[in-house]
Amino acid sequence: MKIKVSHSFPIKSKCTVTPDQNSILKPLKLSVSDLPMLSCHYIQKGVLLPPPPLPLLPLLQRALSRSLSLFPPLAGRLSTDPAGHVHIHCNDAGADLIHADASHLHVTDLLNSTNGDVPHAVKGLFAFDGAVSYNGHFRPILAVQVTELADGIFIACSVSHAVVDGTSFWNFFNTFAEVCRGAERISKSPDFRRESVLISDAVLRLPEGGFAVDFGNDPIRERIFSFSGESILKLKSTVNNQVNMAEMMGKQSNDKLITNKAAIAEISSFQSLCALLWGAITRARNLPADKTTTFRMAVNCRHRLDPKLEEFYFGNAIQSAATAALAGEVEGKGVRWCAERLNGTVAGHGVREYVEEWEREPRCFPLGNAGGGMVVMGSSPRFPMYENDFGWGRPVAVRSGRNNKFDGKISAFPGREGGGSVDLEVVLAPGAMAGLESDPEFMQYVTLC
Repeated sequence: MKIKVSHSFPIKSKCTVTPDQNSILKPLKLSVSDLPMLSCHYIQKGVLLPPPPLPLLPLLQRALSRSLSLFPPLAGRLSTDPAGHVHIHCNDAGADLIHADASHLHVTDLLNSTNGDVPHAVKGLFAFDGAVSYNGHFRPILAVQVTELADGIFIACSVSHAVVDGTSFWNFFNTFAEVCRGAERISKSPDFRRESVLISDAVLRLPEGGFAVDFGNDPIRERIFSFSGESILKLKSTVNNQVNMAEMMGKQSNDKLITNKAAIAEISSFQSLCALLWGAITRARNLPADKTTTFRMAVNCRHRLDPKLEEFYFGNAIQSAATAALAGEVEGKGVRWCAERLNGTVAGHGVREYVEEWEREPRCFPLGNAGGGMVVMGSSPRFPMYENDFGWGRPVAVRSGRNNKFDGKISAFPGREGGGSVDLEVVLAPGAMAGLESDPEFMQYVTLC
């Protein structure tokens, strides 16, 4: 399979960067959270930065080499043993460092477009377009692309999703920036231990030659909707106050009526936002009332296990949690009802039960929107994306590449201003996007789009 390095920008240089110290880490077995990601594209995320001091590339090359010695799996390769188990061999084979030239573009060219969509040029800022995570068997697990702009720089990482989840991805990115700033000791050391229930003897049968990922050629639009912290608090308050008196008075505990709102589960800010989006997209798609629509999100397992995994456990420690309902219910019963469904799914998610069910039927993560009613939420506004200061200023913006994009794929980023603000990167079919843009219930909470 031919893997593209860049979509459109000339490559000034490309080299392999190896760790500055030899790895002593033993092979890491992929877990039941890693293996399903073998059929996903590489993660592509990056930060738009102000103009850097020059020369920049030697500094980044040294920092990357040092960072790889702290994260040896990212300089390794995948391998499958005769029994069918997949491991990361920390063999110091190295990562790609690519220097691209987009000096004809300005920062504003990557932030603005005539129709409000994410500019097409953003896709050229990332390596490994179309690379499937299984390709880590014969390609670098990590590629870093540094793209020069007329008045800024974009630093992007593309990493096999079978090796990292969002927590591990951004921990590496933060470390890379921290080392570049001159830190002698990093603040968040990764934990490479493989001792939890996530490590299994179950075998995922891999197709000969790996996976082919195809989301079809139907047109999609991609744009970012920004929500201020104040707007999200308003939404959360609205959702949590939409409890009718009959429901409150009807709930019983020990045969006593509960009339206190505190006795009813509070819906979080993010669940409120997800519920708002689920309803708005369902309306925008104009689905039949009896059509099933599903909202799928990732659940972080690190704190759900007993004993808990370390906060910076390296690898995937996420599981997919899906909430399904009829389109007529999602549209007709309101945002509070949708939020309660999402809340119940997450609250009732059992990590061990999920592992046992997967072991009975090993399979890959179901990406795409084959049925037409899927919404998939990825990433998290809790990830420290704007902490990637490489030594000359905080990021101006965070953007993602072409990979893993299809009708219904959503990514949540923290807003640059902090304070609980959130940016939603929304990918939809053109007709559905137009419907979302004109939905007053949704747009009343949008601060900027």
